[in-house]
Amino acid sequence: MKASLFCGLLAVTMARTTACGSGGDKKSDSPAASGSSSQANKPVEVTFWHSAAGDAGKALEQIVSDYNSSQTKVHVTAQFQGAYQDALTKLKVSMGSKDEPSLIQVYDVGTRYMVDTKAVAPVQNFIEGEKFDLSSYEAKALSYYKVNDKLYSMPFNTSVPVLYYNKTMFKDAGLDPEKPPRTFEEIKEAAKKLAKNDVYGIAIPLDAWYMEQFYAAQGAELVNNGNGRNSPATESYINKDTGLNSLSWWKEMIDSKTAFNYGRDGNQTLQAFNAGKVAMMLNSSGALRTSVNNTKGKFEVGVGLFPTSESAKDNFGIITGGASLWIMNDKPEEEQKAAWDFIKYLSSPKVQAKWSANTGYLPTTKLAYDEKELKDIIAQYPQFQVGVDELHQSKISVATQGAAIGPFTEERNFVAVAVEEALYGKKSPQDALNDAAKNIAELLSKYNK
Repeated sequence: MKASLFCGLLAVTMARTTACGSGGDKKSDSPAASGSSSQANKPVEVTFWHSAAGDAGKALEQIVSDYNSSQTKVHVTAQFQGAYQDALTKLKVSMGSKDEPSLIQVYDVGTRYMVDTKAVAPVQNFIEGEKFDLSSYEAKALSYYKVNDKLYSMPFNTSVPVLYYNKTMFKDAGLDPEKPPRTFEEIKEAAKKLAKNDVYGIAIPLDAWYMEQFYAAQGAELVNNGNGRNSPATESYINKDTGLNSLSWWKEMIDSKTAFNYGRDGNQTLQAFNAGKVAMMLNSSGALRTSVNNTKGKFEVGVGLFPTSESAKDNFGIITGGASLWIMNDKPEEEQKAAWDFIKYLSSPKVQAKWSANTGYLPTTKLAYDEKELKDIIAQYPQFQVGVDELHQSKISVATQGAAIGPFTEERNFVAVAVEEALYGKKSPQDALNDAAKNIAELLSKYNK
């Protein structure tokens, strides 16, 4: 199914690139250019596709309503499109048609694909056009969405990977609850002391995102050609020393029964941690409020920086996760500008503070921390500060920008399969990663063609 979908997506991309690469100058299509005074008085309509569900969806609906009420020039219609991958698949089908949105929220790993379609208007154009000031924005978050030094989309919901730990279990095991383990070796030793009876020392979701973070935390690139940012990647480095050492460390803890594998669904790991079945876990900072609220009265949740190797801890960096906002380039110029106006509203300190306070995502502008609404949340959840510090301390490099891969979802599946094969003892870590690297190289070759 993935293979047939992938081929179909390539066909859509190639057709869209040829037909719409010069879009963005259709001024005659805009209401203002129609010559009708009744149309000129109407707000410009912006269709916004998003993947915010649950509490995040409710928060976004309110933000959209507030924006529409705050002015009369633009009207935004927000439409939920399902999970990130579902939304991207729908976008690929809609490209070049009247059903294509003006603006879409795309998850981080869709970045290279969106650039390759040539179907988007880079936000860099709007920023330069009005000399929009980005000095207060999180440089680390912005760096992820830059390809060839051009900012293509505006970060909206940002998260980072962190270490969660049970402070009560730390005390019982004779570990300092105020000093979480920092390196891979320290994690391994702490897990040994914490594992007892039916409690495991640590759990790591079987998600390729964590392998990517292990690479970034050690300053290593995941693919060639500047991590796929200078030009499309053709080779995976997943089977190099960084990948082998990381997977071997993970497997050693599984084999010694100090770590447990709850599979690919990160929620299973989160539930096990909240239930006291595991003393530590790696997870997204976005899970913080859920974890703290669900463990209230049971134990205190501690949060530490994402682990790295001893040699890399002083030059530490992580990759930001989440999603960003993309403007489609075959919409009338006035509609693109209206979408940009909405993006600026979403990126403003007050709105980012509201968004962060209601979702747990990190704000994309540092000025949001001056807003009372966010200050109150950080006072209520002081662990939140660790993710903030990690974001600010993280060094920006080609490695920590994260890989930019066109068929990223398929690439991640090959990596996840390799991790599964190694952890379940079906293949050695090296053999599993070698096979993944080979499959990824073939995948990249097909995509690039």
